Amino acid sequence: MGFYDLNKAARMLLVEKINQDIASDLSFGYTENIIQYFSDEDTYIRKTGYLAIGKIFYAQPELQEHILSTLKGLLESPTDKVRQTVINAAGEIGKFHFDKVQHFFDIGLFDKHHSVRNAVIGSVKKMGERNPIPVLAWAKTYLKHPDKEVRREICHGIELRGRTHPQDILPLLKTLEFDDTKRVTDTLIHVIGQIAYKRGCLKTVVEHLNTWGNKSLVEKALDEIVDVHDRYKKFAVLTQQEAIDYIDQYYKN
Repeated sequence: MGFYDLNKAARMLLVEKINQDIASDLSFGYTENIIQYFSDEDTYIRKTGYLAIGKIFYAQPELQEHILSTLKGLLESPTDKVRQTVINAAGEIGKFHFDKVQHFFDIGLFDKHHSVRNAVIGSVKKMGERNPIPVLAWAKTYLKHPDKEVRREICHGIELRGRTHPQDILPLLKTLEFDDTKRVTDTLIHVIGQIAYKRGCLKTVVEHLNTWGNKSLVEKALDEIVDVHDRYKKFAVLTQQEAIDYIDQYYKN
C-alpha cells in the first residue's frame, strides 16, 4: 500500500514512525531503517526519509558529522534509489550548509543513473532558492564542462532562483548562449521562459537579452517567453499581448 493510499491519520503515524526509526539508526550507528526507507519504491516514503535526515541534522547538531559520514557511505550504494535519496537529503542540508555537502553534488552529477542526476537538479533548485551565493558559485564552475549533460543539468538546476531573482542567474545562462548542443540550448531557452513571467522579471530578462550576441537563440527565447505567458496565463503577471508589446518596445533586435 502506497503512502497516499493511506488516510491522513495513517500517513501522519507513518511519518512519525519513519522519523523515529531514522533517528534511532543515527543515534545507535545503524543504517538498516535508513536503507529501507531510502530504497522504498514509493517516492513519498523516500521523501519522508530524506526530510527526516534534514530535520535531525538541524535539531541535533551533535549528530551532524555522523549524518554526513552515514550519507557519504550510502552514496556508494549499488541501489540507485538509495543514492538518489542521499542526494535529496544532502539538498536539505545544503539549503543552509552547502559547504558541508558540495562533494555529494560533485559526485552525483556524474552518477550512472538518471534518477540520481535528476536529484542533483532538484536539489540545486531548492538550495539555490534558499542559499544562492555558494550554490550559484559552484554551478558556474560546471557551465563549460565538456559533458553536455552536465551543462544541461546545471542550467536546469539554477532555474528556480531565477524565477524570483533573474539577475542572479542571467549572467550564468549567458555563458551557454553559443553552446553547440541542441539539448543544452533547448534547456536554456526553456529556463529563460520560466524566469520571465513573474512580477518584475520580464524587464530584467529583456534588458539582459539585449546584451547577448546570439540573436538567433534570443529570438527563440523571446518566442518561448511569449508562449509561456499564454501557457501559464493564470500565474503570469502580464497577459500574452502585454508581454508581446513590452518585447516589441524594449528588445533591441
